[in-house]
Amino acid sequence: MATQIKFGTSGWRAIVAEEFTFENVRRAVHGISRYVAAQNPKSPKVIVGRDPRFLGETFVAMAADILSSYQITPLVIAEAAPTPAISYGVTQAKADGAINFTASHNPPEYNGIKFSTRDGAPALPEATKAIEAAIADFDTHPETSKGSRSKTQPIDPRRMYLSRLREIVDFDVIKKAGLKVAFDPLWGAARGYSDALLRESGVEVATVHDYRDVLFGGHAPEPDDHLLDDLRQKMREIGAGLGIATDGDADRFGIVDQDGTFLQPNYIIALLFDYLVETRGWRNGVAKSVATTNMINALAEKYKIQLYETPVGFKYIGELIKEDKIAIGGEESAGLSIRKHVPEKDGVLAGLLCCEMAARRGASLGKQLEALFGEVGSFYPLRENFRLTPEVQGKFTEKLRRDPTEFCGSKVASVVRIDGLKLVLADGSWVCYRLSGTEPVVRAYTEARSKEGLEKLSAAAKSWIFD
Repeated sequence: MATQIKFGTSGWRAIVAEEFTFENVRRAVHGISRYVAAQNPKSPKVIVGRDPRFLGETFVAMAADILSSYQITPLVIAEAAPTPAISYGVTQAKADGAINFTASHNPPEYNGIKFSTRDGAPALPEATKAIEAAIADFDTHPETSKGSRSKTQPIDPRRMYLSRLREIVDFDVIKKAGLKVAFDPLWGAARGYSDALLRESGVEVATVHDYRDVLFGGHAPEPDDHLLDDLRQKMREIGAGLGIATDGDADRFGIVDQDGTFLQPNYIIALLFDYLVETRGWRNGVAKSVATTNMINALAEKYKIQLYETPVGFKYIGELIKEDKIAIGGEESAGLSIRKHVPEKDGVLAGLLCCEMAARRGASLGKQLEALFGEVGSFYPLRENFRLTPEVQGKFTEKLRRDPTEFCGSKVASVVRIDGLKLVLADGSWVCYRLSGTEPVVRAYTEARSKEGLEKLSAAAKSWIFD
C-alpha cells in the first residue's frame, strides 16, 4: 500500500530513502501538478527551488519534468534559495505557486516539500487537502495529460528579493553606527544573502559555515542557542555587536547579543514590534500564534493596536499580511514577517532588522529588552517537549477535552482553544498544550511573570501531563 503523504503546518517532510523516496516524491509532484492545472488550466507556471540538502538538484529536475508533462511551465532556480526569496519570486513572476524541496530546520537525513500558492504564502489547509486528494487520484488514475510538454525556464529570484530587502532595511543606519556583524547561515540557503547585503553597504561582516555541507555539520540546521558557538567565536574575533543566523531554508532566525547571550525568538518578535511602531509608525495590527509570548499582548494594549491570535502555522499569519491587517506577525518558533512583504517566514529579514534596531537605538538588544520589561512588565516563556506512552497519550488526550477551573494553585481566568488547550491564569501566566500530529509528543508552552514563577509553572505543566 502506498505511503499516505500528508502536508502539515509547513508541508510534507520525511526521512530520505524511508518515506522520502523517488516514488513518493513523484506522487507528491503529480498531485501538486493536478491541483495547479485545475486551478489554472491556461498556461500555468510553477517555480521549483530547493535548499542545499542531499539530492536537491535531482528532485528539482524530476519535479520540472513532471510539471512539464501537465503543460505547466517549470521556472527552475539553479542554486539553493531561501524560502522567503522563493515566496517573493512567486509574486514577482506571477507564478501559480512554488514547489520548494526543503526540510527547513529538520536534521540532515530529512527532506521535504513546501508548496506555496500563487500569493507566495504557504498553502492553506483547503489547498493541501486538495493536493492530498489529487495524490490519491493519481494513485488510482496514474495517466498524465497528453499533448506537448512545456519547456523549462530558468529563474533567479535572488536579485529581486535582495532589491526588496534594500527597500525595507535602512543599511545606512547600520553603516553609520559602525556596527560589526557576524553571520551564520548554518551551511544553508541564505549563504550569500544576509552578509552580501551588509557587505555591499559598507558594514563589516564575518561569516561562518559559508560552504555547502549536505550534513549541516552533523546536526539539524537550526539557529538555536546550543548550535551557535561558532558564531559566538567569530563575534569575539571581530568584536561584533550582533550575531545573526538562519536555518537550512532561511525562514527562521537566531539572534546572539554582543555579550554572547542568545535572545529567544519570543523576545525578538516583541522588540521588533516595538521598534517598527516607533520607526515606521505602523499601527494597523499585530499577530502572534497562540503559543507565542503575551508580551505581544501587553505591547498591543500599550499602543492600542489590534491583536490577532492565530493557530500555530505561519500560513495563518501570512493571510493577515496579505490583507495588510498587521505591521508584524511572529511565532515563538523563530518565524516572522512584516507588512507589505512576503506572507511567509523570513529569517534573512529578521536578522537584518535586528541589525538596524541595534544600530539606530545604540544599545544592545539585552538593554532594549530590559527597557521594555520596565514598560510592560517582565515575561518568561518556555517550550518543552514530552514523549508519551500510548497509555499516557490516551489519558492525556481525554484530559485536554476538559476545562480546568484551577491550575498550579491559581484560578483559571480563561480557556483558549484556538490551537490545543491554553489556560490563562489569574496572574497573567499561562500554559498551552499541543499534541504533535506526527509523533507521540506533547508540546507544553509556559509563560510566567517571574523566573521563580516559571519554574513552578513548568513543574506543574509536566505533572499535569503525567498525573
